[in-house]
Amino acid sequence: MNTAVESTQPPIITPAAPVNGGVGLRLRRALGIQATVIGVVCVIGVLAAAFTIENVLITRALEDEANYYWKQVASKPSMPVPDTQNLTGYLAREGRVNDMPTELQGLAEGHHDLPTTADVKLAYVTTRDADRLVLVFEGTQVRELSFLFGLAPLGLVLCVVYMSAWWSYRATRRAVSPVEWLARQVNALDPERPDPQTFKLEGLMGAPDREVLDLANALAGLTGRVNDLVDRERNFTRDASHELRSPLTVIRMAATLLLSEPALEEKSKASVERIKRAAKDMGDLVEAFLLLARESELELEFEPVCVNDAITEEIERATLLVQHRDVEVRLIEDTRLLVQSTDKIISTIIGNLIRNAVDYTEAGAVVVRIAPSFVEICDSGPGMEGHEVEQVFDAFYRGRAQGRGHNTGHGVGLTIVKRLSGRFGWPVSFDSTPGQGTCVTIRFPGAMTTT
Repeated sequence: MNTAVESTQPPIITPAAPVNGGVGLRLRRALGIQATVIGVVCVIGVLAAAFTIENVLITRALEDEANYYWKQVASKPSMPVPDTQNLTGYLAREGRVNDMPTELQGLAEGHHDLPTTADVKLAYVTTRDADRLVLVFEGTQVRELSFLFGLAPLGLVLCVVYMSAWWSYRATRRAVSPVEWLARQVNALDPERPDPQTFKLEGLMGAPDREVLDLANALAGLTGRVNDLVDRERNFTRDASHELRSPLTVIRMAATLLLSEPALEEKSKASVERIKRAAKDMGDLVEAFLLLARESELELEFEPVCVNDAITEEIERATLLVQHRDVEVRLIEDTRLLVQSTDKIISTIIGNLIRNAVDYTEAGAVVVRIAPSFVEICDSGPGMEGHEVEQVFDAFYRGRAQGRGHNTGHGVGLTIVKRLSGRFGWPVSFDSTPGQGTCVTIRFPGAMTTT
């Protein structure tokens, strides 16, 4: 089963849930929903009040008026029926309903809605013995009055609610705007050289809260410490690299002189060769460290670099490593590939990948293929299991060597490859099958090709 892992630039953190549009947007949304709910509830309240006036208060008034009339008739039979602007009474003594209007003659006892052009026209029918009383309420401005007396307090309530909500929104915005400003400042930081002065609060309106001031000071202090640590690391790496060059040069020169001695035994020559090769590997490692220390200055030195030429030189060097093994290093050129970089960067990346493939191949072939936009390096080595593939870019990690004794790597070559390829946006992927070999692909987006 094939197992693949890919190295790219560090991914952006993605939360499990969708990200909200911002604190300000959430505040506006919350207050908008609140204002809408309050308005809907108030309108429903007005409608409920109008319904209560029309269908509860009026019907109750009609019932009370009818009961009062029957009590008065019991003591004063000649009591006239009610007759006001909105209330009209009709009395049919001993069942003579023909004395009433036609629309009221067939009504049963109880409340009835009557057709009318007025707002409200209700009839209430009651009987006592053989007498029949019909009270008719007809109001021409009931709905208008109910809405008027409902909307007036409603408007006042809504004005107070909306003004308080707006004031709360402005106060909350003033409280969270410094946090939003800090978020924008963090997002605008230069990752290569974050400036602590970015978090000065002079541009904010009004005096900041203590929590905002503490957060700004903490961020400014953090960026300052980051700059100090980066400077310290780069200075140490650069100084150490320069200091190591001289003794390594002495070691290589001494090894070369020893190999030129005719009286040197073959067994000793092999040991000196290993010393010379180790010194060269260490020199390459020092050069890579120095390159990483100057990483922030690389954009000033970019130029079109032919990947084919760099690969040819690295293959010539790798051939020396397999001269005592049954390993063939082949180059397949589908095109000539040009990328914007430097010779040293391309040589460091490609050289580490080729040396890694050669070092883990006991017998067979290492095939380097140059295709449009990518370079592929395949070996016939032991391959890797899934957990090994996931660790290839870890510092000082070395895969299993299948019992061979010439694996002289330091375990940082692929880590350097990862840092440089991520720095330039060149994804590197590993595809390995245990027992069959490993293929490494490095892609060069935006590369140019020539024939």
